[in-house]
Amino acid sequence: MCVENVPPPPSRVTRRGVLAGAAALAGTAAALSAAPGAVAAPARDSGHGPRTGAGPTGDLVVEGGTLLDPATGEVTEDTVVVIRDGVVQAAGARSRTAVPKGLPKMDAHGRWVLPGLIDAHIHLNTATEAQDAVRKGATGARSGSTNFFQDIAVRELARQAPQQAPRLRAAGIFVTPDLGDTVLADPDLTPLARLRDGVRSAQALRRVVEINLARGADVVKTRVNERAGLPEQDPLTQVYSYEQLSEITAAARRGGKGVLCHSYSERGCDDAVRAGIRSLEHGVFVGERTLREMRRRGTYFTPTLTAIAGMVGDPDPVLDERGRTYLPILKEAVRTAHELGVPLAAGTDSSGGTVEPIGREIALMREAGLPALDAIRTATTGAARLLGTERTAGRLAHGFAGDVIVVDGDPLADPSVLAAPRHVVRAGLPVRN
Repeated sequence: MCVENVPPPPSRVTRRGVLAGAAALAGTAAALSAAPGAVAAPARDSGHGPRTGAGPTGDLVVEGGTLLDPATGEVTEDTVVVIRDGVVQAAGARSRTAVPKGLPKMDAHGRWVLPGLIDAHIHLNTATEAQDAVRKGATGARSGSTNFFQDIAVRELARQAPQQAPRLRAAGIFVTPDLGDTVLADPDLTPLARLRDGVRSAQALRRVVEINLARGADVVKTRVNERAGLPEQDPLTQVYSYEQLSEITAAARRGGKGVLCHSYSERGCDDAVRAGIRSLEHGVFVGERTLREMRRRGTYFTPTLTAIAGMVGDPDPVLDERGRTYLPILKEAVRTAHELGVPLAAGTDSSGGTVEPIGREIALMREAGLPALDAIRTATTGAARLLGTERTAGRLAHGFAGDVIVVDGDPLADPSVLAAPRHVVRAGLPVRN
């Protein structure tokens, strides 16, 4: 939970070698050659132009299903979704939607059709994890950081081989007091290993942010509390002060980036929000006063209910107890946040080689008290606004990305059906299960 320790990549990676890292990480060339029926087209992605040319996209008609538009809540039966060059050309009732001849078709009769889901907090360290996330319905994502800038390489993989990875906002490395082996992620980080107290001074905090931005991070990830997923740590212990968090957010803001902050304690959550973070992650003990401040500021809440629920039943009694204690408290915080109008985003906090389906987070949002449609919005339109992709993701409408999931049941009646999509389409290309 929130970055597992993994060994560094075998070859030296510098900020000039991100593309080489992408190839080493994911075998991009092999992935490209494995995309059947791919059609070359101009890139229409999450705002980042590819460095080495456009990746493949597809033409597809998804026909016969019941279409849900999360933005409006409108449900339309017997629909067609027309995707050309990886982008939605039209979506709506068959009787009112023209379908070009000769396009490949996907049968969705008797099933529901939705836009691909967005996991707003996930750790993707390998190509296998990236592809697993897509297969489980996450066609878009925001990284919760990686140890060695793997997420920046995964972001490039997503451009070059869309079926292999979700459209990704990369966070680079964690801004945390103890970088551990992450000092090996970039030669410019190694001087920080000399610091007796770790990354705590204003200069050191700014330096880690600057290196992240130089490597091309889209967002910055930091923490205010220790981790809940490690039994030897106390998630209520605060590791950065309001002043230190303010240094991080100011440095990120100078680079035009927002900050997501791992938070648990009531004071830690409040300090992080007042320091100007873009989104609060986990936030089990966030107080109502802080939630009201989040509403005022437009600060997002990404509760990662899946990660907290995942501790329940853990063989380690400390983690099991934390899960059982924290989950109902966090659900109540989510319900209160929704009632107050705090924007919510769904995130699984998947890490360590196991990718949880983002559909499970939606079901947990529903269990926390959100109406089903609002729970679905946390992984579609709401998450897209957080990521800054609301004009290209979160809906199936003209000009939006051709990312689709097809599920076997009515997600408004039972959101859990979203955890096991029957079909996933990424940039107009069917994803193999």
